[in-house]
Amino acid sequence: MSYLTELLKIELLMMIGYGDRARTQCEVVRLFRETHPDLPPLNQGTISKIEAPYREMGHVRKVPSKRQAVVDDDTKLNLLLALEENPITPARQLARDSNLNHKTILKILKYEKKGPYKMQAVLKSYLKMIQIDEWNFAIY
Repeated sequence: MSYLTELLKIELLMMIGYGDRARTQCEVVRLFRETHPDLPPLNQGTISKIEAPYREMGHVRKVPSKRQAVVDDDTKLNLLLALEENPITPARQLARDSNLNHKTILKILKYEKKGPYKMQAVLKSYLKMIQIDEWNFAIY
């Protein structure tokens, strides 16, 4: 069925017809073979696989499937709390600790606008905070 372009699928749907002028799948197979003798022959299953999505969605384009990991709110909250607790924890370590895929962790962090940080930048800001605290401690 991969050799069938969108135009051929539309042509098949037109061969099927509608209303009182609808043809059976056997008739459509025969008509398609007569019209396109250079293409491999179709079977009734192929026609069903083209016709069913058309009746459901109204078009013959392939719809990309998006598999999204189902992560409950508690897991997201635990992940964000672990990141707040230790911001230099690598995403892979967070994935191991929470039993999630590494890419799922990155998607959650991106969605929550927490993005993967560069360790050096975080360490520099952390060291600056410690230094400021030491100065404040020394003044008092």
